[in-house]
Amino acid sequence: MHTRLDSRRPRVAHVTAAVGLVLLGMTVPGSAVPAEQHAADAGGVGSWITTADRSQLLNPQPATAFRSGPTGAADTITIDPGQTYQTITGFGASFTDSSAWLIWNSPQRDSIMTKLFDPKQGIGLSTVRQPIGASDFSRSAYTYDDVPKGQTDPNLTRFSIAHDEPHVLPLLRRAREINPQTTFMASPWSAPAWMKTSGELIGGSLKREHYQVYANYFVKFLEAYRDAGVPVSLVTPQNEPEFSPGNYPGMLMSAQDQADFIGGALGPAIERAGLDTRILAFDHNWDRPGYPLDVLRNSTAARYTAGSAFHCYAGEPGAQTNVHNAFPGKDVHFTECSGIKTGDEARTFADTLSWQTRNLIIGATRNWAKSVVLWNLALDQNGGPTMNCTTCTGVTTVKGDGTVTYNAEYYVLGHISKFVKPGAVRIGSNTFGQGNVENVAFRNPDGSTVLVVHNSGSSTRTFDVTSTGRHFSTSLSAGAVATFTWSAGGPPPPGGGESALDRSGWRVSASSTPADACCTADTAAKAIDGTSSTRWSTGLAQQPGQWFQIDLGAPRKLTKIVLENGSSTGDHPRGYAVHASDNPSSWGDAITTGQGSDPTTTIHLPAITARYLRMTQTGNTGNWWSISELNVYAPAT
Repeated sequence: MHTRLDSRRPRVAHVTAAVGLVLLGMTVPGSAVPAEQHAADAGGVGSWITTADRSQLLNPQPATAFRSGPTGAADTITIDPGQTYQTITGFGASFTDSSAWLIWNSPQRDSIMTKLFDPKQGIGLSTVRQPIGASDFSRSAYTYDDVPKGQTDPNLTRFSIAHDEPHVLPLLRRAREINPQTTFMASPWSAPAWMKTSGELIGGSLKREHYQVYANYFVKFLEAYRDAGVPVSLVTPQNEPEFSPGNYPGMLMSAQDQADFIGGALGPAIERAGLDTRILAFDHNWDRPGYPLDVLRNSTAARYTAGSAFHCYAGEPGAQTNVHNAFPGKDVHFTECSGIKTGDEARTFADTLSWQTRNLIIGATRNWAKSVVLWNLALDQNGGPTMNCTTCTGVTTVKGDGTVTYNAEYYVLGHISKFVKPGAVRIGSNTFGQGNVENVAFRNPDGSTVLVVHNSGSSTRTFDVTSTGRHFSTSLSAGAVATFTWSAGGPPPPGGGESALDRSGWRVSASSTPADACCTADTAAKAIDGTSSTRWSTGLAQQPGQWFQIDLGAPRKLTKIVLENGSSTGDHPRGYAVHASDNPSSWGDAITTGQGSDPTTTIHLPAITARYLRMTQTGNTGNWWSISELNVYAPAT
C-alpha cells in the first residue's frame, strides 16, 4: 500500500460546501449513476454534476446549447483541440485480496461489478492495478512461491497462483467481460521471503544473487495470469521501494538496485519470454522524482523501461511533469491513492471529492498521467480486512450485512472514467488556480470532447466555455464537479456527426514488424487491441512503400481515419497516401495524401464506401512508423 498514513497523509484542500444550488436547470437529486444519457447527441452540450452536499451524484442535467458571439463571464475556459498531450490508458482502482474477497462474497456482487465497469450502466472503469501476492490489504501474508523457512526454490518448482483462483481471478475476468477495454497493471509488495536479506516478507531487500530468479518469478506470474484470461500490460518492479513497513509485506529497493534489476534481469527476461508487458519505474510518491530520473538515466534500464509510476501520499503532481520533461519519450502513470475516513483531519465526502478531483483527475492528468488508479475497490465498514490502515476508504464500502455504499471515490472516478475512453488524448485548455474553477479536457477516439471542471472555491462560480468559435455559460457550486461532453466540432446538424466503427472482426496486416528482439511483439493487431500501451511498428526507419492495411469485414461509408502513436514520440507518418477498395488486389489511385503529426494523425476521407483501406508511407525519416491505436469513422446513424 502507501506510506503509513499516521505520518504521511494526503494533503486535503478543505472546501466549504454550498448547499442546494442546482446547475444548468432544475433536476431531481439522485444517489446512483443513471444509465448512459448523451444530451450532446441532440446537438447540445451534455453535463453531469456531483455536488459537495450529495444532492447531485453524477446526475445528468438538461442539455445546454453553444452560442456564437462574445462571452460574458469574467472566467472563460478555452478549449484548444489543436494542442495535444498524452494518450489515455484508463482510470480505475485495485482488486486487492481484501477487495476481491468482499465483492466476491457480497450478495450484490453482480450489481457492484456492473456499476464499477459497465460504461453505460456504471462508471466504466478501464484500468485495474493488481498486487503480485499480498499487500497490506490482504487476509494473510503470501507470495506465489512460499516455502518453509530455511528452504529455497531457485527453479520456482512450487510457483502457483492458486491463492487467486477462488475470488481474485474470476473478478478480473468479469471486469474484462464487462469492459473489454480494461487494462491490467501489477506491482509486488515483496519477493518471496527466501529471496530477501531479511528472510521474511516484512522488511529486507532483494538479494543480488536472486535477481534473475525474481525476474523469472515475474515471467511466471505474467504467463500464469495471461493463461488465466488476465493479460497484464504493465508492471512495476516494486511497490513503494523506498518504504519498509513494519507490519505488512514490503521490500526496499534503491534506484540503483532497480535500474540494475530492470536492465540486467527483468527486462531481458520479459523480452526472452516474448511478452509485450511493459515496465514502469518507481511506483512511489510525488516528493521523490529523483528516483525515476535515476532509473531512466541508466541507459541499460531505460531500454526496457516504458515510464514511471507515482503515488499521492507526499509531494505534488507537478513532479510528474519534471520527469516527463526530462524524458518526454517515456510514459507517466498515476497508480495509487487512498481516501481516509478519520484521523486528526476529518475526511468528509466533500473533502475527498475536492482533493482527489483537484490532485488526481485534474492534477495528475494535466501533468501527463496516462492513467489514474485509486487503491481499494472495496473495503468493509471497519476499513478492512487489513494488516495496516484501519482509516482507509475504498471506492465502495461492502458491509457484513450485504449493503453497499458508493463513496466519494466512486464519483471522482466516474466523472472521468464514464466519459473519457481508452485511447483519448488530452487536449489544451486554460485552467484557474485553487479557489476557482479548475479543469482538464480530452478528445475521445470518436472525436467527441470531454471537459471535467471542479470549483475548488468556497462560493458559486459562473464561467464560460469556448470551443471552435462557440461558447456556453454555466455555474458551479462550491466544491462541485461537472463533466461536459459534446460531439466533434461542436453540435452537429440533425442527423449529422460521425462515430468510430466497431473494430471486432477487423483483419489488419502490415508490410513489416520489428525484427529487433526488443519489439517483435509489435504486430499489426496491436494497433486495434483497444490498449494504447501496445503498438504496431515497422521496426525500420520510415521509407516509401511501407504499408498498413485494414479489412473492415464489409463495405462501409467512411469519413476519416485517426492514428495515435501515443508515447512513441516522433513515430507519426512523415507522409502518407490512402487507398480504398472493395478488392484488396486492386487499389487504384490514392483517395487522399498528407503528412502525419505527433501524437495524433487525423486523415479526412472524401465521401467513399469501401471494405479495404491501405495507408502507404511516402516519407523518409530515421524514426519507425508506429500506431498505438487506430480508429476508422463512419457517418453517425
